[in-house]
Amino acid sequence: MAEIAVDPVQEIADLQHAINLVAARAHEIRAQAINLPSPCISVCRMSAASGWCEGCFRTRDEIALWSQGTDTDKRAVWNLIEQRMAALQP
Repeated sequence: MAEIAVDPVQEIADLQHAINLVAARAHEIRAQAINLPSPCISVCRMSAASGWCEGCFRTRDEIALWSQGTDTDKRAVWNLIEQRMAALQP
């Protein structure tokens, strides 16, 4: 069994970076009525603790259903993402 060292300071920095990137995109989409973009920032790693992607803060189901969702569905997911990010803030 390999042991992996985790740097808690780096983990916090990575989380804050992801929050900053997704929050900036969330701010942009508030003005959009149609064709809402995905919150994906190409960090696809699911958190065992939360069940959310550590990059875009969506669940597996939300990721899988994104391309079939309406803009209303996508806006609802964006709202959930913003709530999740707020809960993660130190």
